[in-house]
Amino acid sequence: MKDITILAIESSCDETAAAVVVNGRQVLSNVISSQIDIHTLYGGVVPEIASRKHTERINQVIRQALEGAGKDLKDMDAIGVTYGPGLVGPLLIGVSEAKALSFAAGIPLIGVHHIEGHICANYIAAPELEPPFVCLVVSGGHTHLVLVRDYGSYEILGRTQDDAAGEAFDKVAREIGLGYPGGPKIDRVSREGDPEAIRFPRGKASGSRYDFSFSGMKSAVLNYLNTAKMKGQEVSVPDVAASFQAAVVDVLVSHAEWAMEEYGLDRFALAGGVASNSALRAAMADACQRHGAAFYCPPPVLCTDNAAMIGAAAYYDYIGGIRSGFDLNAVPNLRLGER
Repeated sequence: MKDITILAIESSCDETAAAVVVNGRQVLSNVISSQIDIHTLYGGVVPEIASRKHTERINQVIRQALEGAGKDLKDMDAIGVTYGPGLVGPLLIGVSEAKALSFAAGIPLIGVHHIEGHICANYIAAPELEPPFVCLVVSGGHTHLVLVRDYGSYEILGRTQDDAAGEAFDKVAREIGLGYPGGPKIDRVSREGDPEAIRFPRGKASGSRYDFSFSGMKSAVLNYLNTAKMKGQEVSVPDVAASFQAAVVDVLVSHAEWAMEEYGLDRFALAGGVASNSALRAAMADACQRHGAAFYCPPPVLCTDNAAMIGAAAYYDYIGGIRSGFDLNAVPNLRLGER
């Protein structure tokens, strides 16, 4: 069978990324140009600035990806690009670039769902992994518990009803003076704190037992800080960070365990930027061991937004006969499973 080589482009938020991926699992190159330093000045991602930087960097990143793989555009079988969900301006930069390259080179175009890309990062990290399995996708914009029935076939068991877990991390980090990006900074500071020092509530959502709610946890932290300030009490930032992180991890892991018990699958995967969190990875590994399930989680470089994961997802769309037309557009609120 002929190898399928895909040039992938990712620009859904503040990383400009391109990769060359073979057969959905072999990464020949994976180039990421991050804008974290720029957006740190503003305490979060500024969409207009992100769009400008994508415009400046996207051609350079694609060129580096092709050169790093030792390939030319004519060697590609398809071009995969994130078209949603995400910030509309950044998404449009990537989609426009992909359509131009597809038209100029006569190469098929494949629009890829960003969350599907995160799930497929596990195929790169663990070539032996195959569906069905349950995957917890946790990032700055999304918190989904997904039953992966087959390649390209997903059932959303639960999703956040308010803040995503990563968003809550960012907001709490800002309030305790750690700044942006909050997730990695809370993870690092938490190692110096006591996760049992403060008992923050474990958020519950109405509706599906698998749905999440993190806004209440965030509010509880703010109330704790305000109360301490009014009483003139000293606040231990490491203890607050560790206790908040423990609350979030408890909720994520408990939902994952319910799914393992109900569906009886012996494979469980983590994905998304928050999957880099050391406490979450350790707790999920322990939970999987208790339930006799194999645990999968990509390395941090494949947890953050990257194009290799988009190339992996595009491959399975490609072999499934899915192609996009030149009317492909950015869909900032695209739901998993929609096209």
